[in-house]
Amino acid sequence: MRATTDVLNRLHRAQGQLAGVIAMIELGRDRKDVVTQLAAVSRALDRAGFKIVASGMRQCLAEHNGSQDDGSTPPTTEAELEKLFLALA
Repeated sequence: MRATTDVLNRLHRAQGQLAGVIAMIELGRDRKDVVTQLAAVSRALDRAGFKIVASGMRQCLAEHNGSQDDGSTPPTTEAELEKLFLALA
């Protein structure tokens, strides 16, 4: 559950940053400043996505090594992880 908490924290931070970008546009702030902040939002979202993929990879390794989770979700296949990773590229 630690990974979920980390991802949610990153997403909440990105949500706040995005609200700031919207406010900057509404206030007519300089485009360079807006783009800089928008890039920060994009990086925050990328980091959240990578955290999700990394968590899935960790889960797969744990299952491969004999550890099992609570069984509430089916294990992620290698192909699914690859597709998720490439979606972030």
